Amino acid sequence: MIDPQIPFLPLTPGEDAGAVRAAIDRVVSGGWFVLGPEVDAFESEFADACRAKHAIGVGSGTDALALILRALDIGPGDEVITTPLSAAYTALAVMMAGARPVFADIDPQRCTIDPEAVNAAVTARTRAILPVHLYGQAADMPAIERIASRHALAIVEDCCQAHLATAAGRAVGTIGVAGAFSFYPTKNLGAFGDGGAVVTGDAALAARVRRLRNGGQTHRYHHQEAGINSRLDEIQAAILRARLPFLPAWTARRRALAAQYRATLTTASVRAPEEADNGHVYHLFVVRTGGAAAGDRRADLQRHLKTRGIETLVHYPVPIPRQPAFASVGPADCPRATAVCDDVLSLPLHPRLGGQELTRVATAVAEFQGKDRRE
Repeated sequence: MIDPQIPFLPLTPGEDAGAVRAAIDRVVSGGWFVLGPEVDAFESEFADACRAKHAIGVGSGTDALALILRALDIGPGDEVITTPLSAAYTALAVMMAGARPVFADIDPQRCTIDPEAVNAAVTARTRAILPVHLYGQAADMPAIERIASRHALAIVEDCCQAHLATAAGRAVGTIGVAGAFSFYPTKNLGAFGDGGAVVTGDAALAARVRRLRNGGQTHRYHHQEAGINSRLDEIQAAILRARLPFLPAWTARRRALAAQYRATLTTASVRAPEEADNGHVYHLFVVRTGGAAAGDRRADLQRHLKTRGIETLVHYPVPIPRQPAFASVGPADCPRATAVCDDVLSLPLHPRLGGQELTRVATAVAEFQGKDRRE
C-alpha cells in the first residue's frame, strides 16, 4: 500500500469550515462589502487578541508596513534599518513610503536581525528600525528597544509571520510604535485572499492610518491628504472573525508539533534554528542543511523527501539585498543571511498535520542523514 502524500500546507478549511461558510453567507445576504460592520468587529476582536488598543484592517501586510511608515512621516531622505532575511515585501514597503531600506545582517542562531548589526547601521538619516519576527519567532526586542531608545528611533514591527507570538512575554506588535500583520492565506491566521492589519497603542497614529488607507479621507469625498486605497473587505473580515477563535488552539498545536520535530532532529547535519523565546508560534518549521559548502545538500534532501511523498518549500532562496529590485539603494552585503538562504528548508507544519505524518517526515530526514553519513 502506497502512503498518501504529505502536502506542505492544505489551504482548504478544516474544522472551521462551517463557521467560515456561515460568515461568507452573512456578508452576502447583508449586501455590505467594504468598510462595514464585519471590519469594525474584526478590528476590535483582533486588537483584543493582540493585546493592543487599536487595530486597523488594510489590504495587505505590505500596505500595513508602508502605511505605518507614512503615518510616522517617514519618507524621502530617511533610512529604515531592516533585515535581509524575509519576504522582499518588508523592504518593498519601506520603498513604497519613499524611504531607503538599510540592511543589517542576522543573528545566525535565531535568524532574526542582529541588534549589534542594527547599532552599527545607524546614521544621521535613520528614522526607524523594522525587525521581522521571522518564521513565527520574535526578534531580540529588548536589545532592539535599547538601541532605539539610545538613538531616538521608532520601532515598526513586521508581525506578518507571528500572529499571537510574544517576545519576553510581551505581545508582538505592541512593543514598538505599531505592528503590521498579514492575513495572506498561508499565514497562521489566513483569509481567502490578501488582507492585513496595523495594531498600535497610539490613538493619533491609528486615526491617521485609518485616513490614509481610505484615500486620505476625513469623511466621504473630503480628502485631507494623499492616501491610498487599501481596505480590508467585509468578506475577508468575516472569514477572519470566524477563524480567530480557533487561533489559540491552532497555535498550541503548532508548538506541540515543533517540539516533536525538535526532539527527533538532534544531529548537527540537519538542524532547526534556535528557539530563543518560548513565544515562538511556528509559522514555519525550517531546518538548516549545510548549504553550498556541502554540495547543495538542501537540494538533495528536498529530492529525497519528494520521493517519499513529502512536499517542502524554500523560504527564502535569495537574500533581499541580492534582489535586483534593491540595486538602486546600494544595499550592503549580509553574508550570514546569505548562508541561511543557501541552506534553509521548510518542512510541513500546520495544525492539521497528524502525529504519524510528522513521524514520517522525521523518519525520512533521518534516512537522509544516515545515507549522508554512509557516503
